[in-house]
Amino acid sequence: MTYSVDMTRDLSDRSLHAAAPASPFDPGADIGQESAWIEVIRKMDETYADLVHHQVELEEKNAALEEAQRFIASVQAAMTDVLLVCDPSGRIQKVNRALERIVGRDEAQLRGTQFQDLFTPECRAMVEGFADKIRRDTIHDCELTLKGASEAVPLALNCASRYDHRGRLVGMVLIGRPVGELRRAYEALNQAHDELKQAQQQLVNAEKMASLGRLVAGVAHELNNPISFVYGNVHALQRYAQRLGRYLAAVGGQEQPPALAALRDELRIDRILEDLEPLLNGTLEGAERVRDIVQDLRRFSSGQQGEHAAFDLGHVLATAVHWVTKGARRELSTELELPERLECVGHAGQLHQVVMNLVQNAIDATAGCAVPRVSVRAGQAADRVWFSVRDNGPGIAADDLLRVFDPFFTTKPVGQGTGLGLSISYGIVAEHGGTLTVRNHPDGGAEFRVELPAGGGA
Repeated sequence: MTYSVDMTRDLSDRSLHAAAPASPFDPGADIGQESAWIEVIRKMDETYADLVHHQVELEEKNAALEEAQRFIASVQAAMTDVLLVCDPSGRIQKVNRALERIVGRDEAQLRGTQFQDLFTPECRAMVEGFADKIRRDTIHDCELTLKGASEAVPLALNCASRYDHRGRLVGMVLIGRPVGELRRAYEALNQAHDELKQAQQQLVNAEKMASLGRLVAGVAHELNNPISFVYGNVHALQRYAQRLGRYLAAVGGQEQPPALAALRDELRIDRILEDLEPLLNGTLEGAERVRDIVQDLRRFSSGQQGEHAAFDLGHVLATAVHWVTKGARRELSTELELPERLECVGHAGQLHQVVMNLVQNAIDATAGCAVPRVSVRAGQAADRVWFSVRDNGPGIAADDLLRVFDPFFTTKPVGQGTGLGLSISYGIVAEHGGTLTVRNHPDGGAEFRVELPAGGGA
């Protein structure tokens, strides 16, 4: 409005004078008409003032409404949660930009379609019942999967009823939070927790192995002295036996009294002389084997700590297989294909433990086989040394192939396995800069393969 009260009154006065000429016959009538016109103009003035006031209020309310609409639009546009507004039958009336980005369609394309079509088929039965459920209660944190433009998007969905100013149900409002990132964060957290548990278990096991190493070192030291005595004494007995044999041969070549000859036959001196050499050789061989075992024990104990050192991996493989198979307590076919020497640098004791774990698992896997067989092969390719342990058992289930190295995972009956052997072995090999992998061999059975740097470990 551009009219002012004064201008309106001035125009009204002019109209009054123009429309009411003076009458020469009734001067009082002129005064009455002028008063009437003044009252009309006053009423018009009030009306115009009310119109101006209402117009200003209307413009202010329109401005406030536009500001509220812009605010709501900006909030909806900034929301990372998806927003769906539907009528009671489930037809879409309003969506926000977050939903548009996920499904790859704008609001104009979605308006009037059924919101149930936005979800994957396995969620369809659940969302079909939303219209009935919201009449009784609000739906909280319902996990559904939205059909995205490129991939399915999991949502934590809330759904509530929408009412008009009279309290009548006019639709529903659905707000969903994409939980893909949250789920991935939880998975990463769980993985970190598992790795922490694995590291903790490895520390516990390392401490146990360190204690075992100290015990083994003490036992090896205590055994080393008596074995040295036995080894030295057997050599001395061999020399004494040779001398006694020469003496008795000389005495036997002479004529002996009948009583002495009878005693010689009774005591079977000649048979004793024949058995002395093989008996002493067998004792010497046993002493040498015990000495080798003591050396392996000392090597095992010293390998738990300290710097990496060069060693023959083939000897470690052969020793570990020998130790485990001797304790198998059942018939077992063992195949070894090892090079004459396979140089490696690292902790011989720790890798000895790895081989023992793998061979023991292979033996356990052949429990149901008529002819159990374990094959151990080794070699070198370029700058890597490798060895494999294979059994002729039933193999590993496909779902378990990716879990065999997880801590505490085992397929053995309760009480027969802790599920830590392969996990610890994996960690030891990784600390040496190598890899431990598993597969089902094409010819049957499972095969574990270890690869290590030929030039050194850590």
